[in-house]
Amino acid sequence: MRHVPTTAIAPGPEGHRFLGNLPDVRQDAIGMFLNGANTYGDVVRFRFANRVGHLLRHPDHVKHVLVDNFRNYGKQTRGFAALRELLGQGLLTSEGDFWLRQRRIAQPAFHHQQIARFAETMTRTTTDLLDAWDAETDLTAPIDIADSMMALTLRIVGLTLLSRDVAGSAKDVGQALNTILHLAMGRITRMFDLPQWLPTKGNRDFDAAKGVLDRLIYEIIAERRAGGDGPQDLLSMLIAARDPDTGEGMSDEQLRDEVMTIFLAGHETTANALTWTWYLLSKNPAVNSQLEAELDRELGGRAPTLADLPRLTYSRQVLEESMRLYPPAWMIARSVKEADEIGGYSIPAGSIVFTSPLVSHRHPAFWPNPEGFDPDRFAPTQVAERPKFAYFPFGGGPRLCIGREFALMEAHLIIVTMAQRYQLHLKAGHPVIMEPVITLRPKHGMQMTRQRR
Repeated sequence: MRHVPTTAIAPGPEGHRFLGNLPDVRQDAIGMFLNGANTYGDVVRFRFANRVGHLLRHPDHVKHVLVDNFRNYGKQTRGFAALRELLGQGLLTSEGDFWLRQRRIAQPAFHHQQIARFAETMTRTTTDLLDAWDAETDLTAPIDIADSMMALTLRIVGLTLLSRDVAGSAKDVGQALNTILHLAMGRITRMFDLPQWLPTKGNRDFDAAKGVLDRLIYEIIAERRAGGDGPQDLLSMLIAARDPDTGEGMSDEQLRDEVMTIFLAGHETTANALTWTWYLLSKNPAVNSQLEAELDRELGGRAPTLADLPRLTYSRQVLEESMRLYPPAWMIARSVKEADEIGGYSIPAGSIVFTSPLVSHRHPAFWPNPEGFDPDRFAPTQVAERPKFAYFPFGGGPRLCIGREFALMEAHLIIVTMAQRYQLHLKAGHPVIMEPVITLRPKHGMQMTRQRR
């Protein structure tokens, strides 16, 4: 193999003379990254005005950034700066010793035995939604299943995290989050990022939307603090948690940041995964039939429990394949602290690296017919043959998503509970376009009709 000197510059699209690829990422970020990988290979160089970025597609390169040399790759990026305006110094956005301390405090709240206690709430809340559908007289009128899944997962995370039914706040929370995500994406892709204190319309809208979420979270924290011993939910675990070295607990501000992170990330990403799953099932009736056959065989019409999930293997594969094609966290960006070499190419200090589940999950060397929907890809024998970081919807390494088990259990239970009773069909002519606004949403929602089984 020809030796590539460490000073080699990775290939990539030229872009605008002054702005580089900034206009491209503003117009179609997903298309820019996918086309870049398909044209130039596993390491692609982009330029965003005066800053260089590299897209890394190969599993070995992803592992290098997220695991092998993770200390060299930080979170000083525009994306994380925009998220910090909302989430503060929560687990998603913090770094270094502070992040490690917060992770140690929060980790027991996400232990398998703690998470398992929430399974019944997840199933019951989903059943409530289906019972409401049963009471409707006209199921032929399409509904936006994206909105339905947002409201469902918001209610679940409220009940499990906070022991609070926030169904009445779902509309306000949804509107606030929609505003924030779109404004944050705009900030990331602007040439000049204006500070939040400037009274622009966008900044005023952002502050107003954040205020809606802050009031809800701080109100719940204050009630729990004042009430003494509360229910054994994630919030009570976080309040009671102590740093094993110092014995310190979390301040209200730290609690707010962690609760906001889990509250929003814990329903937004799962709702998107579910929405894309219903879309894929509606477009692939043979897969849907196989899913229903498994549910009829293993459950016989009764509500699923946590103990059933290990036997419901095909439905889990459906979820995993859906997250391969439409990973809710579609892009992971990192800032480069010290110069590095990846794939024989120079990665300069001060630049950005992008590891994208959406792009890597379509690598033709590891995913034949990458755009096809085939849950059998996640049969155990096929999984064992692939490199670990060919598939990483929850990131990896020390920063692996702390809510991974919670999200997988929740999504799996919702899918099997709903698919037992209803089929969902995409409305004819409804446009389905990926919209990358921090998370991967359907740009026009997902209009679907419901059919009782």
